[in-house]
Amino acid sequence: MPSFKAPTRDSRFVVNEVLKIDSYGNLPGFENSGTDVVDTVVEELGKFVSEVIAPLNLSGDQEGCTRHPDGSVTTPKGFKQAYDAFVESGWGTLAQPEELGGQGMPHVLGLLLEEYLCSANQSFAMYSGLTSGAVAAIKAKGSPEQQQTYLPKMISGQWSGTMNLTEPHCGTDLGMIRTRAVPQADGTYAITGTKIFISAGEHDLTENIIHLVLAKTPDAPDSTKGISLFIVPKFLLDADGNPGERNAVSCGSIEHKMGIHGNATCVLNYDGAKGWLVGEENKGLAAMFIMMNAARIGVGIQGLAQAEAAYQNAVVYAAERRQGRALTGPAEPSEKADPIFVHPDVRRMLMDAKAFTEGMRALAMWGGLLVDLSHKAATEEERANANDMINLLTPVIKGYGTDKGFETAVNMQQVFGGHGYIEEHGMSQFVRDARIAMIYEGTNGVQAMDLVGRKLGMNGGKAIQAFFAMVDRECAEAKGVERLADLAGRVEKANGELKAATMWLMQNGLSNPNNAGAGAHHYMHIMGIVTLGLMWIRMGQAAVAALAAGSGDAAFYEAKLVTGRYYGERFTPDAGALRRKMEAGSATMMTLPLEAFATA
Repeated sequence: MPSFKAPTRDSRFVVNEVLKIDSYGNLPGFENSGTDVVDTVVEELGKFVSEVIAPLNLSGDQEGCTRHPDGSVTTPKGFKQAYDAFVESGWGTLAQPEELGGQGMPHVLGLLLEEYLCSANQSFAMYSGLTSGAVAAIKAKGSPEQQQTYLPKMISGQWSGTMNLTEPHCGTDLGMIRTRAVPQADGTYAITGTKIFISAGEHDLTENIIHLVLAKTPDAPDSTKGISLFIVPKFLLDADGNPGERNAVSCGSIEHKMGIHGNATCVLNYDGAKGWLVGEENKGLAAMFIMMNAARIGVGIQGLAQAEAAYQNAVVYAAERRQGRALTGPAEPSEKADPIFVHPDVRRMLMDAKAFTEGMRALAMWGGLLVDLSHKAATEEERANANDMINLLTPVIKGYGTDKGFETAVNMQQVFGGHGYIEEHGMSQFVRDARIAMIYEGTNGVQAMDLVGRKLGMNGGKAIQAFFAMVDRECAEAKGVERLADLAGRVEKANGELKAATMWLMQNGLSNPNNAGAGAHHYMHIMGIVTLGLMWIRMGQAAVAALAAGSGDAAFYEAKLVTGRYYGERFTPDAGALRRKMEAGSATMMTLPLEAFATA
């Protein structure tokens, strides 16, 4: 039976000692985010998800969701009670605006909530996670009336939200959508069409579901420039603003999936459903991207979350499972065999996992802080710089975070050997649940192309140049600290590889776009390596400072320094190999005709 315990000690270290969140107390939303408050929030949240949500993970995977003949959907046993407890405790309101019923805490703590929930039970977490994205879109583009009508109850958890993009014939190419929105005399629109892969599209957790639907009006351009966004509630609201008559939207089926079985991923049929335009007509894609960008950071955190849960269980198993003897002689001569933890190859997988999860946690939390600063920093320049940086890093958080998260989950399954292949141990579920994160909210190939094709060149390359300068500056500073000098030198070298890769793209990607496409995945991974290296430098700086101050918990800080050194030795060398792969270009990749791929 798998287990999960929220990594509260590491989270507190990142938020308090690395990000130094209490230093932002002068900014809106940070006034009540001192160390004591953060510690209390983190510990109580960790206790809640570990005790209430995590025990439903394996059973929810085994049971799945059930669609009934009337189109209604029941979530797995215990989900409704756990969701009610989640709402009653107010966790979903943590980082939402106070004027809409939220607690007004920093976004960085909201991302911490997402991590813990996803590690404990990713299927369960998706119900509230989709709602947060829908809230962000309505808050940014909805009319004041729409905001007052929907947001308070969505933020409280009484109602939930979804995003409806994909259709049977199109996924990423949204210009091809066929769902139609026909204007009505009362100012509403009749929405007709079919959407697929709709996470949390129908369920029994909330009294209403607010669907955000992309559709085209009759005279709209037949491209992405003709997409509009609509609010389509499951239940229409009565005069008092409460759920009344059922709208003409129904769940046609639940997708049969590899993982996240506890989340109802639906085919939704819209048969003239009543909808309300959000923002301007034909401007829906920009509105939906607000939701998608928030979701992409959340999905990157899902990669971290599944890696963390798998890692925790692999560590326990490696300490208990006995097979063979240590290569240097029996570690425990009184026993018939040593724990597999003594074997270097097992250590390799566990150390890789530790280096990735702790580095990725720091990156995710920094990303959350950047989101906060993009809205709340003291000056317009600081807000713009933070916004540029999080826009640059979002495809890296999503793409690199989920690629490595899945890889880590697979390696943790490998630690279990044959038992990792047996469902009751739960490792298969971590692998299956992690796999979807590489696909939805834009596949990782799309993330890589977004990074290379859009983010590098935005504002004349301002963000990537700022990133290079920041890494060089922090590496130079860390090289003057004896215990960080080796790591800093290695990260500095990897940053050099990233600069060279960027220059190669500038010289070869514009003249032949296939070169950019062929190298985008490798480029994203180089940037991921450098970014996590920067996180390890920052964590190393915090650890050195804590040890020098005699802060206690010396073993924790010493482990940080060792793990950072491991990251430098084992992760950063890949940057050079990836650059050389990228510089091979696209010629060989694109040469063979389709028939050459046939095997029969």
